[in-house]
Amino acid sequence: MRTRLILAMTAMAVIIAACGSGGERTLDGPASDIFSGPCAESAGEEVTIYSGRTKNLIEPVLDAFACESGVDVQVRWGDSADLALILAEEGDKTEADVFLSRSPGPIGFLESRELLGSIDDATLGLVEEQNRSSSGSWVGFSGRKRVMVYNSDMVGDDELPESIFDLTGEAYRDRVAIPATNGSFVDWFTVFRDQHGNDVAEQWLADMVANGAQSYSNNRAIVEAAGRGEIDMGLVNHYYNYQESIASGDDHRGVNHNFDDGDIGSLLLITAAAVPAATDQTESANQLIEYLLSAPVQTYFTTETFEYPLASGVDAASVLPELDALEIGTVDFDRLGGGFEQSTSMIERTGILNQ
Repeated sequence: MRTRLILAMTAMAVIIAACGSGGERTLDGPASDIFSGPCAESAGEEVTIYSGRTKNLIEPVLDAFACESGVDVQVRWGDSADLALILAEEGDKTEADVFLSRSPGPIGFLESRELLGSIDDATLGLVEEQNRSSSGSWVGFSGRKRVMVYNSDMVGDDELPESIFDLTGEAYRDRVAIPATNGSFVDWFTVFRDQHGNDVAEQWLADMVANGAQSYSNNRAIVEAAGRGEIDMGLVNHYYNYQESIASGDDHRGVNHNFDDGDIGSLLLITAAAVPAATDQTESANQLIEYLLSAPVQTYFTTETFEYPLASGVDAASVLPELDALEIGTVDFDRLGGGFEQSTSMIERTGILNQ
């Protein structure tokens, strides 16, 4: 964990300018799908974001916000868990005004150390109660469902498992990939522990190791490997396969499989935003979070990155299946703060990282 922390701390910040004087510049690329008007004059304000969300997924949104609002945006990119540790180390000296996390787990870690402020009630009210913290410290702005991607040429319909617990059986020996070091897998495993208990969760992963499960670096690597037939199947976030299908066309053989309703393998993970208690830019911070929940941004998330929108009144893209499994609201994410540290330790003990 210490090595990862050092790497995150040495990452250079990226600054997204507020576009200069009004009417002189407009956006191009993906950001223009969110805001197509002329950029605003500089508001003379700056907001610093520690972003655990991947740059390619959210930079267009931040660029659009800077253009439309006139607020300068400075971004520090990194892994959500690493950035949470940095925030905890920095304490009241942090430069962060907003923390964007791939799940509430790292945010709960900060809340348990009383390092988070409260988001405005008006902003919290843009989502349903189950999509935000009961204390007002974080709010969800998109959802990523856990699924199993499989190669349609190598896996028959009669081989598709009903539950992740089926994957420890002989029929799946040496056929399953797991993104063991990936943050979303750690988040998912933390909820697994909470729902089924530490003994059951650790035994499941140990059984997967014994059954020949292979460790990949991240979700996208598994989707690509399944698509080209390198691996039969793997556990991933749902949206990567939609993105790969568009990029590769008919050559991509990967298909998403949803586990049965209520199975932990179908959990919807919440991407969340929070405001550090130490910030003196609460107005700009709340303005940015409210922008994340605006209809154009929510529509962008679901039509361009294929995530599930969380703001009330915004529908998911038509290609996404209706949520009917372990959704938001069935898991109390507020209880999970700090759990990612124990999950990481448990994952390492099982030996999956050596597979």
